[in-house]
Amino acid sequence: MNWFLERGLVAAAVLCGLAGCGKVDPSLMQGYIEGEFVYVAAPFGAQLVELPVERGQQVLQGAPLFSLDASVQRAARDEAAARVEQAKAQLEDARTGQRPSEIEALDAELGQARAALALSEIEWERQRKLAESNVSSREEFDIALAQRDGDRQRVVELEANLKTARLGSRTGQVEAAEKNLRAQEAALATAEWNLTQMSPRAPEAGLVHDTLYHAGDWVTAGNPVVVLLPPGNVKVRAFVPQGFVGRLKLGGTAEVFVDGMGKPFPATVSFISPRAEFTPPVIFSSQMREKFVFLVELSVDAATARELHPGQPVDVRFDF
Repeated sequence: MNWFLERGLVAAAVLCGLAGCGKVDPSLMQGYIEGEFVYVAAPFGAQLVELPVERGQQVLQGAPLFSLDASVQRAARDEAAARVEQAKAQLEDARTGQRPSEIEALDAELGQARAALALSEIEWERQRKLAESNVSSREEFDIALAQRDGDRQRVVELEANLKTARLGSRTGQVEAAEKNLRAQEAALATAEWNLTQMSPRAPEAGLVHDTLYHAGDWVTAGNPVVVLLPPGNVKVRAFVPQGFVGRLKLGGTAEVFVDGMGKPFPATVSFISPRAEFTPPVIFSSQMREKFVFLVELSVDAATARELHPGQPVDVRFDF
């Protein structure tokens, strides 16, 4: 509400009371229509490329309001999506171990080692018998024994390598890959949110009270582009002398009179100020205390709210 209008209405109510305006219906309290606006903005600065709404238009909840150039945010989203796919591949690789072709190579190498072991065992057995018959030297027997033991160790080593390859990466490596994937997915979610913020939608149904930019303008980060007035944000503000405030209760009813409307419309008390509103010091005396005025807010239904305009002066008759 305009600062000067609010204080003007309060002053009018107080001065009328001080002057004893006898022609005014004492059961009517002065007030005005208030609108609490919703200022829709984007958190990033960019050029305004589309403005599909105009001043005075009624929009539904979720309706597109405006679009800013989102090329930077779209590129960031695409990069984040690519990183997620890369992290998924790394995790899958860590879980499944080496590729099939690598496992096949290890398996073939193990087969060769086993064949070599079989030959070395035959040669060792032959050299043992020759050594017992004193046909061959001790040196030849030792060479055959060393060859057999070496081939046995080679087979054991390759069997362990093949088992490890089929098991996949170590638990720590898999956990690290999982954490990396979660981090990349969080980065993607942030990038997607940033992209949606470049094309805001109406948080609720309401009237487009104003548009503050034109297509092609540069919009600074955080600056509102569209001003909405939802019906639920339209209310009546009245100023009640202190002698009547004690008779009001939250949820109480009242009739509101507006110039140009054929009949009054109902309203419900939704707020009662705990203090006097902008009361001049001259009435701070026991003789003039009844001239205090207090702000009281009243809510109206959505259908009535669409017919009202912020700033309209009204008269309110409370049902005491």
